[in-house]
Amino acid sequence: MEDTLRHRYPRGQFPEQGRIIAELDSSDDDIDTPSSHSQARQDDNDGDDNEISSRWISILDIFRVLFLFFLASSALSYYVTNNSILWGYRPWFTKWPMVKMFIHGPILLTPDQLSLYNGTSETLPIYIAVNSTIFDVSASRHTYGPGGSYSFFAGRDATRAFVSGCFRDDLTPDIRGLEQMHIPVEDNDEDPEERDMSETEKMVRGEEELREANEKVKKQVDHWEGFFRNHDRYFEVGRLVGSPGVEGKGVEMRKLCASAEKARPKRRKLKERREREEKKKREKEMKKQKKQG
Repeated sequence: MEDTLRHRYPRGQFPEQGRIIAELDSSDDDIDTPSSHSQARQDDNDGDDNEISSRWISILDIFRVLFLFFLASSALSYYVTNNSILWGYRPWFTKWPMVKMFIHGPILLTPDQLSLYNGTSETLPIYIAVNSTIFDVSASRHTYGPGGSYSFFAGRDATRAFVSGCFRDDLTPDIRGLEQMHIPVEDNDEDPEERDMSETEKMVRGEEELREANEKVKKQVDHWEGFFRNHDRYFEVGRLVGSPGVEGKGVEMRKLCASAEKARPKRRKLKERREREEKKKREKEMKKQKKQG
């Protein structure tokens, strides 16, 4: 290489050797070699690994935060409620009596057998029945046990009393006739509107009112059955068999108790209420039209 340079440059014009060496070193750096490609690929792989690692670390961080949040919430829930880590919600499988019923199946009791579970025996639980479904209410022995404010419900199916509110006279499952609680008393025969109605129109109105009354009674029965079924401390244990049931099979239909009969709606009052509602509706529509105008 030096002989070539001496031939190319006359004496005295020979470039500085340091500069030439620097240029040669620079040229050598620009030349691609297999080792340089391998190093580049290694750098790319390292970058991909770092990116994947960073992504996985972020996901783990999210799960870690969620777990800590759940742990803190559960601890606070147990501190506040003193019995639940889910803020009062207790799945059925966390209640041993319900798990036991699930394993052994529901119990079947006759009315005579059910009467033994009225709280007079400390060794037996307290049962009540609503719509032939038996519930264990032993958690409120002070309420449903002897001397309790609702002790008359214990050991029997008193669905009718739950609906009518007549706790002395209606301690029976038979709910027939309770729809009359919601049928208006005809006390407005002299009203011109009533006189102008034909018998057919009155019959159609009566059928509609009867249908609505039956729906209201059914809704009340469902409400009380759901109340005990979804209660935190009460739970379903079985079914009542051999009972007249809400259909009152084999027993004479009862009349409304005095308090339920007295609470029936009056036709005159219903008309006055309807007229007030219609008046409010008209006034509201007039105000709306004025604002739009």
